[in-house]
Amino acid sequence: MKYYSTNKSAPEVSLAQAVIEGLAPDRGLYMPERIAQMSDDFFARMPEMSFQEIAHEVAEAFFGEDIPAETLREIVFEALNFETPVVPVAEPIYSLELFHGPTLAFKDVGARFMARMLGYFIRQRGDDKPVTVLVATSGDTGSAVANGFLGVKGIEVVVLYPKGKVSEIQESQFTTLGQNITALEVDGTFDDCQRLVKSAFLDDDLKQRMNLSSANSINVARFLPQAFYYFNAYAQLQRQGLAEQVVVCVPSGNFGNLTAGLFAKRMGLPVKRFIAANNSNDVFFEYLQTGIYTPRPSIATLANAMDVGDPSNFVRILDLYGHSHDAILTEIGGAWYSDENIRHTVKKTYEKTGYLLDPHGACGYRALVDGLRPGETGVFLETAHPAKFAETVETIIGQPVEIPEKLRRFMEGTKQSIEMGADFAGFKAYLMSR
Repeated sequence: MKYYSTNKSAPEVSLAQAVIEGLAPDRGLYMPERIAQMSDDFFARMPEMSFQEIAHEVAEAFFGEDIPAETLREIVFEALNFETPVVPVAEPIYSLELFHGPTLAFKDVGARFMARMLGYFIRQRGDDKPVTVLVATSGDTGSAVANGFLGVKGIEVVVLYPKGKVSEIQESQFTTLGQNITALEVDGTFDDCQRLVKSAFLDDDLKQRMNLSSANSINVARFLPQAFYYFNAYAQLQRQGLAEQVVVCVPSGNFGNLTAGLFAKRMGLPVKRFIAANNSNDVFFEYLQTGIYTPRPSIATLANAMDVGDPSNFVRILDLYGHSHDAILTEIGGAWYSDENIRHTVKKTYEKTGYLLDPHGACGYRALVDGLRPGETGVFLETAHPAKFAETVETIIGQPVEIPEKLRRFMEGTKQSIEMGADFAGFKAYLMSR
């Protein structure tokens, strides 16, 4: 399988090159040259299959031409050793709980899969020079990547995060690890962190000195595996006789998660439509309404992982739909919610149903409450455990949130981070000195 750049002015590359490079030389994002269709037999068998078994068959459709069958099976079964259950909240609305992995966030799926895939390609290359993985995070990406790659031989991880703009628990998950993980506390926004990472990939001095890769959703090995749990969610609905007119709502920041769902639909998954739920960083919602994309600096909200003012994967969505606004509107709707809306939704949902939403999941749930049509079954992606935002959630519901043991262990560690400005010259100097 070859991978092309969304900017169409860079050579096509192999999967290994796309994964190791992360970003194409022309600043585009890599896309597979074709999207395989899953068979009718696969969909008929899905209700009887485990998450790992479903993911393995989808992974073969994505990567089977480039990775030996047994190796790919090992990658899937080692990476996805946890569940992604669908649970009822207020029928016909269901939560796809993606927070049962090691860092209690959906990004564990893509990060753990990518760590193993990248490790495989590094071993195949036989190059003793380590790969430095750069990752910008608005919250959960950093923790998932840091823990997914922790201790992986031949890989150094540098996490860039905006100072004061991630929760204390999120910060502890990538600043207390040490070993091959370094955290850079950037005096700026997530968009500044993302800009620094993209600029590093295009700097000739850095490319000559280092083997650079990225573990953000710009990397095909990070975002494509997120399609796995869409298939698994549908299988769970099949078992309950609820698989007709399924609408999936995705809390959206950098849009890798939604893009993975759109890939699943292209592979034959019978999702009726998607809803992209935004917080006050509503550039995609504005695009849906007007056909005009106007990126702008992000603003801080309660749903901090969605605080993105120029989502990278927007270009993948455009590419997938041939840059047609009308085509996008046939399959994707949108909604946006203020902090006040988020607070109200978390509080009222907890009081009425007993289900505790995190601020991001609250956007997804609310969009279904507001936008679901008669006869439709709604599934929203609950992307992180509410305890990761304990201070915010406790203020809303007026009572303590139980902190899972997995998170407690991170909070007991000692913070290790390096403070840095948002200028590229300083970031480059740091990388050159490593």
